[in-house]
Amino acid sequence: MADAISVIPAAVLRNLSDKLYEKRKTAAYEVEGIVKQLTSVGDHDKISGLIKLLANEFAYSPQVNNRKGGLIGLAAATVGLRMLLGFGHYRGVFTAPIHLQIIPPVINSFSDQDSRVRYYACEALYNIAKIVRGESIIHFNDIFDALCKLSADSDPNVQNAAHLLDRLVKDIVSESDQFSVEEFIPMLRERMNVLNPHVRQFLVGWITVLDSVPDIDMLGFLPDFLDVLLLKSVDYGRMAEILVLRASSPDDFTRWTAITWINELIKLGGFELVPYYADILGAILPCLADKEEKIRVVSF
Repeated sequence: MADAISVIPAAVLRNLSDKLYEKRKTAAYEVEGIVKQLTSVGDHDKISGLIKLLANEFAYSPQVNNRKGGLIGLAAATVGLRMLLGFGHYRGVFTAPIHLQIIPPVINSFSDQDSRVRYYACEALYNIAKIVRGESIIHFNDIFDALCKLSADSDPNVQNAAHLLDRLVKDIVSESDQFSVEEFIPMLRERMNVLNPHVRQFLVGWITVLDSVPDIDMLGFLPDFLDVLLLKSVDYGRMAEILVLRASSPDDFTRWTAITWINELIKLGGFELVPYYADILGAILPCLADKEEKIRVVSF
């Protein structure tokens, strides 16, 4: 650790934890240059120490700006290692695969309470994965779990960043011979019970991509997820919202159709509609006194 501190100027370390993004970005470029320099002279112990410093003192720091700096710093260090990582030349050079030091702190940041940290984590892993490519497959389970959660993140910027990362991960998986679809399907089915439409869309996207890979026979796994997929593809909540709105239409036929559909929806939706019962009841009650008899009949 002391060696790592000695190779990174104090000003760079300060800027890496600065509240201003531009200063952190400038510091990251400095880190990239330092790693390139160390790579060129083969000083792999200092590189490893530098990465540990970025992970332990920055990415895992209780200070939010440190965490942001740690993420951009780890991505910058990976860029500095491009010649080693991109061609697999790191094997036998470090005591352990260097991505085992770089990627876990980034994955850990996906669950950070600060939305900007989650955003920067997506950005960092995107830049890292572009370089390490298939080497990241060893972390696939953790990455997939994080992306599944981030697909429904409360911050739309995080959602968008996660979507870009998801596309890259799909590309990497599609070209990898290390990916095990047999291990993936149980993970997929586990998450199929989630009701959030963003998560369901995320999961369906993975099924679609894997089905397009010639070496993967998704048809053989169809029984594992088809029933859940069909059951959960119906968004009862959204349907209820639309029908409740149309039940107050000035057009008689539209009101009658909406109430008829609400009747059927209640039969099919069951407990999934409980959060919408108040709105549904509010739509039905006025129809009990509707001027059209057929609407009054259906409302009962």
